[in-house]
Amino acid sequence: MTDIAYAAPGSGYPAGTEPGHDCPLCPRLVSLRERMRASEPGWHNAPVATFGPATARLLIVGLAPGLRGANRTGRPFTGDYAGDLLYPTLIDFGFAAGRFAARPDDGLAMVDAAITNAVRCVPPENKPTGGEIVTCRQFLARTIAAMPNLTAILALGTISHESTLAALGARRSAFPFGHNARHAVSPSLTLFDSYHPSRYNLNTRRMTPEMFRAVLTSIRQHLPASA
Repeated sequence: MTDIAYAAPGSGYPAGTEPGHDCPLCPRLVSLRERMRASEPGWHNAPVATFGPATARLLIVGLAPGLRGANRTGRPFTGDYAGDLLYPTLIDFGFAAGRFAARPDDGLAMVDAAITNAVRCVPPENKPTGGEIVTCRQFLARTIAAMPNLTAILALGTISHESTLAALGARRSAFPFGHNARHAVSPSLTLFDSYHPSRYNLNTRRMTPEMFRAVLTSIRQHLPASA
C-alpha cells in the first residue's frame, strides 16, 4: 500500500490531512529522508504533522522542518533556533501553555492555535523547490479546511504567505506580503504576515523579538482570549 496521507493520532484532523510516514510524492525529499534514516535512525525523519488542535482559531504556517529541528524531534519548530523565539512568545500571548524545553516531551500544549508548515518534509539546505511547495500544498489546504473555527492565519515568511494564499484560492497580487501586514482574505478569515524568526533574520536584525511581539499583539487583539 502506498503511504501518502494520514491524520496525526488524536489530533482531531481527518484522514488525508497529513502526508504519510513514507510519503513518496517528492523524490528529492525522499532521498534526503532515506539518507537521514540511515545516518540518524533515532530521529523522526518523516513528514512533520501539524501541532495543535483542529478546533483552534489561529493557524501558524512556517516554511518547512529544519534538518536538526523538527526533522529530528517530530514537532514543528522544536529543536531549532526559530522555536526559541516562537514558542516563548506564544506562551506570553496565551497561544501556548506549559514549559518549552525544545523537546517534544516537554509538556508544552497549544491553546487555540496550531502550527504547521507549507512543506511537511525537510528539504536540502532548508530550501524547498517550487515544485515541492506546490506538491505539498494539498496538505496545507486540507489542514485549513479541517479547522472549523479558523479565523486567523499567521504566515512566517514570503513563501508561506504565498502558499497559504494559493491554498485558499486567493490571488497573490491582491494580498502582498509585508511584516505585520494583515489581509482580509474573506469575511471570516484574516491573514497576518511576519518575517520568519530564523537565525539569519534575527542575527541580521531584519527581525527582532519586539517586531515579532508586535505581530502577536495584532493577532491577540483580533482574537481576544476566552474568558
